[in-house]
Parts: sequence; structure tokens; C-alpha cells
Amino acid sequence: MNIKRFEIPGLAQYSYIVASDGKAAVVDPMRDVDPYLDYARQNQLTITHVLETHIHADFASGATALAAATGAELWLSAHDIGEDFVYAFPHHPFADGDLLTLGDVQIQALHTPGHTPEHLSFLIFDSARSTRHPAALLSGDFLFVGSLGRPDLLGEGAKQRLAHQLFESLQRRIATLPDWLEVLPGHGAGSLCGSGMSDREQSTLGYERHVNHFFRLGTEAFVHEILATVPPFPDYYRRMKRLNSAGPTILPAIPGDNPISPTQLQTLRQTQSLILLDLRRPEAFGGAHIPNSINIGAGQNLSLWAGWMLDPNTPIVLIGDGESNEQARRSLIRVGLDNIHGFLAGGIAAWIDAGLPLAHIPQISAQDLSQITPQPAVLDVRSNSEWADGHIAGATHLMLGDLLLQLHHLQTQDTIYTVCGSGYRSSIAASILAAHGFTHLINLDGGMSAWNRQKLPLTKTAP
Repeated sequence: MNIKRFEIPGLAQYSYIVASDGKAAVVDPMRDVDPYLDYARQNQLTITHVLETHIHADFASGATALAAATGAELWLSAHDIGEDFVYAFPHHPFADGDLLTLGDVQIQALHTPGHTPEHLSFLIFDSARSTRHPAALLSGDFLFVGSLGRPDLLGEGAKQRLAHQLFESLQRRIATLPDWLEVLPGHGAGSLCGSGMSDREQSTLGYERHVNHFFRLGTEAFVHEILATVPPFPDYYRRMKRLNSAGPTILPAIPGDNPISPTQLQTLRQTQSLILLDLRRPEAFGGAHIPNSINIGAGQNLSLWAGWMLDPNTPIVLIGDGESNEQARRSLIRVGLDNIHGFLAGGIAAWIDAGLPLAHIPQISAQDLSQITPQPAVLDVRSNSEWADGHIAGATHLMLGDLLLQLHHLQTQDTIYTVCGSGYRSSIAASILAAHGFTHLINLDGGMSAWNRQKLPLTKTAP
């Protein structure tokens, strides 16, 4: 038996291949399925089954695409019937206690509701060693290292019920499982599917029972604590739930591998609505960019913030280094942003060489910002916890994910200094403000990290 972990950076999502005797099951696959196909080919495996722990909210599932590419059977939770989200495409219903056999491996479904009503965990038995004692628990978004899955994905009306179900799953459903059982979760640190996750990739059930404080709480304290500590709720999660329950479109290739010349792009932007997504670093974007473009830098955070801030129905043109930006395109389809029209051939340098319009967002150092009098209008777009740890006196706090909904609280004529932890999120904020008519914007270079390195004053008033 072998278990191979795959990770989506930024979303901190883990998927797994469980293999034995040349057969393999893939659990919670991501949208671009070629890494699983490559791994199977390199290891002489036949992917025979595709499993999901639940209907995901944070990323677009690759289950249907992988089944179509391999002929594998889809085994999905049988516990979605009558719930808000149900699998609307053909599959084998996998119910609590059911077994799937792959060579010497047995995979047993364990219904662990709470994060979602239909959530399954998977007990993995290596029958060559023991059919009585499981070797591992693929816990999905039920049990994380150091935390649990958030129970508020279905909204205010369902979160109390789901929190109580999560408590029952923790205290009853896995109560008889042994301490030495390996726990392989569906996410790691950085995911918004739960709070306070450890950066360790796996744990044991006994260790979690001893150090994960949720195990020690009574019912009411548990419900209060789990609901009080949920991370911010990205708006795109609702869209992902709908997409994954219906089944994402199976893409023949990663979209957007289409070079667009500067003159073509200028014509396009004058004749139709486009999202010009600038993938460069904040300082490069601030120095020169196409007017009204949105800056979300390439890298591990692109999926999260693009999914949260961009309209999936508006065509996207990528502005980067002039190449096809394949990794950025993969990041976009992982959150259901498939409408990628292409990329600017030659990047921003080609746009400048063509003499086309440019815009700028100045950057300011922490030291220079601290010396401005009277008090400047500082917009801090960090999370609530970051804000509570210390912020610039007199700043306004508006978490980046809420910015589009709260623009009416800001004055377009004001000079606004945007601030975050490093300059990445504040550059997103500044670019969005600029695209909505704000004309006096300055971004703090290096963010609060630079401010703190200079030992500049902080205050800790409540957000």
C-alpha cells in the first residue's frame, strides 16, 4: 500500500492517491488533473476510482474531469440527499460503513458531518498487515492538524446545527478509533476552511486528542468556540459549492494560452468589458500599469484572492512577463475562473513600447508615512486578527475581502494610503480603488512588516 499526497499552494489543499497492486483511488482531486495522470503513468498505476470527502467550497473539484480522463468510477457521499447541495451528476453513492477494495487496500466510508452535512472521512486498511486495525484516516475537512473544519459554509440558518453535528462527529464517530491512527487531513496551514491549523502535514489521532483543545470542550462551549473562531468567509465559496455540486465544466486544456498584442488589447478594452489582471509585484505594478487593471501578484495567493475579488463572468486578460503564464492560468481555473481570454504578448514592456496609456500608484516607505502630518487617511486591509495585534493609529480597518462591498464608505477624492502585511493585499486594494474612480492612492511599500522593522508606533484598539 502507498499513499501519495499532492498540495495546491495558496489554497493549502491536500489531495491523495491511495494505491495497491497497480490500482489507485484519487481522493479530492484538484481541477487540473494532469499531475495525477503523470504520477499514475510513472508508477504503472491504473486509476480505477475517484473519491471526494465532501462538496468543496474553496476550490473547483477535478473529480468529474479525472473520471472522464481515466474511465474511473466516481464514489461520492450518499449523505447529500435532501441537503442544500447535492451531487447532480452520475456517481456511485458511498455510504457510512461501505467498503471499497483495491488490491490489499480497503477504504471504508465514515460519515463525519459538521463541516458539511454529507462529509465523509475514509479509513484506510492495509489488509496485507491487518483487516481489523486501520492504518490511516483521510479526514478531509473534518479534522485538521490542530483544528477542525468550519461549520458555517451553509449560512446563518444552518451553522448551529452543523456545529452540533461536528461535535458529535468528534466525540462519537471517531471515539473508538485508536490513538496511533495516522490522520491525513484535507488542508494545511493557510486554508480558510478552518482556523488555527498547524503547518504540519499530518498527525496522529492520539496526539490530536491530547493537544487539540476542541476535543476537551463540552457541547455548548464547543459550539461557541468553533463559531467564534471561524476565519473570514470568501464570497466565492458559495459559487464553488454550486459549481461542484453541478460538476465543473471539463476543460480540454488550460484556457488562456492566447497571445494578444498591445494594439489588439487596446481595441478590445475599448469595445468590451475585460478584467486586466496584472500578475506582477506591487512595486512593479505601482511604477507603471495599464489603467484600470487589477494587481493580484502571481504565486501561491493568486487562487484565493482572484477567486474572492474577480467576476467569473467577465473575460480575463493576463498581464505578466510576456509568457503564457501557465501557472497563473492553473491558479485561476482552480477557483472556477475559466473565462481567460489570453495574455498580453510581450508583457507591460510591449505596452509601453507601443506608446499606450499608463497609470501609476506611488509607493511610500514606512518612515515617510510615519512623518506625514496631519494624520493621513490610512486604509488597513488586513484580517481582524492582524489588526488586533497592532495597527497604525487613526487607520481605518476594512478587510480586503469586504472592500468591494464597502466602497461607499470611502471618499473618492481623499488621498488614501493602503496598508497590509507585506504590500501584496494593499496593492490589490489600491488597484481596485483606482478601477472604481479613486485617484489619490499611495501604497505602503513592504506593509506593516516594514513598519514594524522600523519600530514605528502601533496601537491596539479594537477593530
